[in-house]
Amino acid sequence: MTISNAEFANELDNLLRIAEFNDYCPNGLQVEGKEQIRCLVSGVTASQALIDAAIQKGADALLVHHGFFWRGEEPRVVGMKRRRLAALLRHDINLFAYHLPLDAHPTLGNNAQLAERLGFISEGGMESGPLPVGNVGRLAEPLSAEALAEHVGRQLGRPVLLEAVGDKPVSRIAWCTGGAQSYIEKAAALGVDAYLTGEVSEPTIHVARELGIHFIAAGHHATERYGAKAVGEYMARRHGLEHHFIDIDNPA
Repeated sequence: MTISNAEFANELDNLLRIAEFNDYCPNGLQVEGKEQIRCLVSGVTASQALIDAAIQKGADALLVHHGFFWRGEEPRVVGMKRRRLAALLRHDINLFAYHLPLDAHPTLGNNAQLAERLGFISEGGMESGPLPVGNVGRLAEPLSAEALAEHVGRQLGRPVLLEAVGDKPVSRIAWCTGGAQSYIEKAAALGVDAYLTGEVSEPTIHVARELGIHFIAAGHHATERYGAKAVGEYMARRHGLEHHFIDIDNPA
């Protein structure tokens, strides 16, 4: 079966409620390709490697979390950007990208999917509002910070960075995928025992120590592998599309 790129874009835009976000990039259809979509490839970032893999699969559309045209980036279409765009246009591939809307979706989003994978029980958002980007909740049973870090590493298939502050067990936890290390103070204010995100910055460790909250950095890419995959699978089921999730490894 097939779906038109216009219908596909409209359905995703409504599903992910893009109008409710002030984002750092345009969400939705970023590069227009062929009108009918039969084969969909999903992935984390619209890198050249992912574009090349999508071409090999015969993709009509590529669905990612990290697309193009970021606020403040070099606007000229030269070098790496030209090569990426040229490959998409030459093969008539639609590029759909959803950033914050894909983080925030309550069931298909990066945070929801990560929680499902790690067994976190969500109790709401880190911030007020119907579409919070980060979440707060609890573990099914308390774990030491070290045991939690080992569990996260096993589930994500990569070592994680742990800053354990004392020997307080973890019962309540906050998490936000990707580069959300600056949310650690919000997490501490919520009274959780630990905060998990993708990245770490130099000040993050000092904040964790001084506020008495365990901190885990599990990888930007590793924590955001699941949203685009889940949305791709959802759209494929609804419309009878061929779908392939392609994970281009990234240790960051």
